[in-house]
Amino acid sequence: MTMTATFSDATDALTRLRAIRIVPVITIDDPDQAVPLARALAEGGLPCAEITFRTPRAAEALRRITAEVPEMFAGAGTILNPAQAAAARDAGAQFIVAPGFGPRVVDYCLEQGIPVYPGVATPTEVEMALEKGLKTLKFFPAEPMGGLTYLKAIAAPYVDVEFMPTGGINAANIMSYLAFKRVVACGGSWMAPTDWIAAKRFDLIRDEARAASAIVHGLTPAVHV
Repeated sequence: MTMTATFSDATDALTRLRAIRIVPVITIDDPDQAVPLARALAEGGLPCAEITFRTPRAAEALRRITAEVPEMFAGAGTILNPAQAAAARDAGAQFIVAPGFGPRVVDYCLEQGIPVYPGVATPTEVEMALEKGLKTLKFFPAEPMGGLTYLKAIAAPYVDVEFMPTGGINAANIMSYLAFKRVVACGGSWMAPTDWIAAKRFDLIRDEARAASAIVHGLTPAVHV
């Protein structure tokens, strides 16, 4: 039976994103590394992961995290078509992120009741999302598109829309993004790069997650622009 998205689903997801504020964007090749990776992030204060569907076994990695590390708020990223969205849903994804605005992916997620955050980079794409009733959107690629200055410019006409910038976000610039009141959370991969995952350096990932989490706790008040 097809479900429809509920307000409570989206509200709960946003509540968790606002609390975590940093979404580790993870690309993982070996599902055996998924659970220790998730535990390292959680121990570091970032109980969240966006598992990108860029590798053949991404769904299995996500499935293991949702089954064995239930405290993680785990979602799927780089979702390009409804088939991938369905695989993510079957693996237990609690949210779905897409690099661009794909109407078929958005429609599938809304029908299935999965919070979805499609990527936008222009006012036209923002308005396409608004037509679907979506008001929290991924801003991608954030830094190449012009960074916070550009984001503020495209956000200005759409007073009810919030954003999750991703792309070029790192420890040096994340505070400026999070200080903007229209930013819910930021996505970033610097705390768990693929070479650390492949080398099983979960200690480094835990420590980098802890440092990233500390940035959030030391955040200055939001800039009301």
